[in-house]
Order: sequence, then C-alpha cells, then structure tokens
Amino acid sequence: MSAVGTLLRVETRVWLRDPAGVFFALVFPALILVALGLLIPSFGEPIDDPALPWDSAPAVTAWVPTVLGLAVATISLTTMPVQFATFREKGVLRRLATTPMPPRRLIGVHLVINVVALVVAGAAAVVGAVTILGVPFAVDPATVLLCFVLATTAMFSLGLLVAAWAERATAASGLGMLLYFPSLLFSGVWVPLPVMPDWMQEVSKYTPVGAAAQGMLAGWFGDAFPLTQVLVMAAWTAVLFPLGVRLFRWT
Repeated sequence: MSAVGTLLRVETRVWLRDPAGVFFALVFPALILVALGLLIPSFGEPIDDPALPWDSAPAVTAWVPTVLGLAVATISLTTMPVQFATFREKGVLRRLATTPMPPRRLIGVHLVINVVALVVAGAAAVVGAVTILGVPFAVDPATVLLCFVLATTAMFSLGLLVAAWAERATAASGLGMLLYFPSLLFSGVWVPLPVMPDWMQEVSKYTPVGAAAQGMLAGWFGDAFPLTQVLVMAAWTAVLFPLGVRLFRWT
C-alpha cells in the first residue's frame, strides 16, 4: 500500500504537468457552462413553465446535466485512453512487468486520478451554476448522483476499450474523438435536450452520455425516475468493461 501511495502521488504530479489536459478535464466544463449562462441572454431568461418546482429558474438550468455529461465524456474519451496507449507505446507497461510493481497498478492509479478529476470538474460546474448563474439545486440529487456514477462507469469502460484497441497514442486520440463528438451531439451540447426532435431523443436515450444527460435532467427537475436510462448505462458498463479488460494489451 505504501508503494501504491507513492505511485499515486508521483503520477498525480505528472498528470498535473499537462496544462492542456488539466484545463479540459477540470476547468472546461465549468467554464463553458458559466460562459454560456453569462454571455447568451436567452440562457439567463426564466423558464416559462408553471409546472417547475422552483420560481423563475434560468433557462441554463436545463443545460447543467448536459455539461456534466460533457465532463464525463471529455475525460473518458480524450484523456484516459491516450494515457494508457502512451504507456503501452513507450514500453512503460512492459518494463513494469519485470519489477515488483505490476503494470495493472499503474492503470489502477490513473483510473483513480481520472475519477477524482471528474468529480472535481462536476462539482465545479454545479457550484459555478448555482452560485454565479442562480441555477436552483436538483430536486432529486440522489437520482442525479446515480446517473452521474453510472455515466462514469459506462464511459470509462468505453474509454478502456478504446485504449485496449489502439496501438498508439495517436490512434487512441483519433478513435476517442470519433466517439466524443457524436456523444456530445446526443447529450444535448449542440441541440438542448428539451428541444431535441423526438427521434433524436429516442436515439439519445440508448447512448451512454445521452442516457446520463436525460437521467440527470429528470433528477434535476424532479420528473419520474429515469429507469430506462439507468438500465441502459448499467448495460453499457456490463458489456464494455469486461470486454475492455479482456482485450487490453500490456505490450
């Protein structure tokens, strides 16, 4: 455990030395949410819906779950797979296999680092939305948290599969981006969830990030429990995680 703790401290310092990675993992979700809420007048206008559980909630409230989904997708598809593929490409995992420190511990440590980064990014986005934009807090925070956790397990499983398939860091980056932008589309980044066409909402429901955004939106506004979305994210995790572990190549 002492060796793992040392490895965790060292790898955290190394992770923090990448300013671009730190920015997009930790700062970007909160920054884009606050910027949109402050710069786009329509996002600051109250939602005209008498069924809302609050009075005069700003329109940007409906975008908070989407930004949380964006945070999950950013780390799981653009950061983590590239790290793992780089370790394989540079022979780090192969060299560790000849030492008392198994390479799986390095992978585990970086999973922990990325999970902590995601929690920080999500918390920063929520705190920024509530304190700066006046967004009301979720009506059902337990449902929001459940969907956030399931989104993390599903998307990290997908990221692990990308890292397992890609031989080099460039391939991991390219494949991650190929999955990243459609994920953002169906999570409501470009077309907000409430105004999506019916067919797009239906497709979104069965994608990991789309299901997460829809589920967190239901929890935020106090709608019915998003059972379908929860089952979809659990199914993605159950399929992708064992597949990623089985296919992962250490050399």
